[in-house]
Amino acid sequence: MLAFLVQRISQALLVMFVISVIAFSIQDNLGDPLQEMVGMSVSEEEREKLRDELGLNDPFVVQYLRFAGNALQGDLGNSYFYGKPTVDVILENLPATLELVIGATLIIVLFSVPIGVYAAIRPQAWLSKFFMGVSTVGISIPVFLTAIVLIQLFSIGVTVTLFPEDTGWGSWLNGALSTNGGLPSYGRGDELTHLFGTWESGFFSQDGLLHLLLPAISLASIMLPLFIRLIRAEMMEVLQSDYIRYARAKGLAAPRINFLHALKNTMLPVITVGGVQIGIMVAYTILTETVFQWPGVGLMFLEAITRSDIPLIVAYLMVVGLIFVITNTLVDLIYGLVNPTVKLTGKKA
Repeated sequence: MLAFLVQRISQALLVMFVISVIAFSIQDNLGDPLQEMVGMSVSEEEREKLRDELGLNDPFVVQYLRFAGNALQGDLGNSYFYGKPTVDVILENLPATLELVIGATLIIVLFSVPIGVYAAIRPQAWLSKFFMGVSTVGISIPVFLTAIVLIQLFSIGVTVTLFPEDTGWGSWLNGALSTNGGLPSYGRGDELTHLFGTWESGFFSQDGLLHLLLPAISLASIMLPLFIRLIRAEMMEVLQSDYIRYARAKGLAAPRINFLHALKNTMLPVITVGGVQIGIMVAYTILTETVFQWPGVGLMFLEAITRSDIPLIVAYLMVVGLIFVITNTLVDLIYGLVNPTVKLTGKKA
């Protein structure tokens, strides 16, 4: 365990070094920081003097080492727009994004596991074919389109008049196909529960959950079809294994075989892919937060690009990279706990 942690920390430091170099290198292409700080009214001589004071005329290596030294101390610079440390700005918006990711993850787990297992156990059932067809379509639909459709259906509402209303069945069918809307589609709501620091959660109030529902479904729609198909494929492969045939020959109950023996081994690749995808969802929240005006780091990042807030853009890239690194490390640890035959060094026992 100790050797694995040392190895993973070394890899994490190397990855963060590469991310920091890339993030620091692209800031020169994002705009002139002096223009954002002093505007156009300052003379060229004063600009050059200010550039020398800020160290912008120093060689790239010198500037990067200064940036890296400050980053190791938790200082990623000050936001031009907010006028305070970028880390504080990110920490103020990060709870909303994490809450959205947690909500989407719960939806994915609650629906992908039973649907994927059912589709593997009964692959020829019409319901399995329906789920597979819907998942194929779901993979093809971009998240912003899903978000717009959800807002139209469940927030604004849709009135359907496909059948003549002068008959009882026609009026009933029109009503069944119509939606009344009413769900909130903007922001996080007003009834947030303060937990600690800057963390406010909507999980503990009805208003907060209603505001979270549509954005979480929209974000989950990216990964849910993928996990349904992944669990189905892995489960069908495991069900053909020799030890499953032996368990059936012994007369073990089908639920015990499917959910205790087969599902456990099915989860190993799912955990690996899931850990990476959860990290990716943090980046995917940009589109979801924009459509629903969800006040998270994704919306903050787009606003920073619009304002040319270079320190905040660089800090966002660093924080998202750190989330990826931490997530992947935790996935490796969980993988070893779920399957004791796999040592953390990567060799089988």
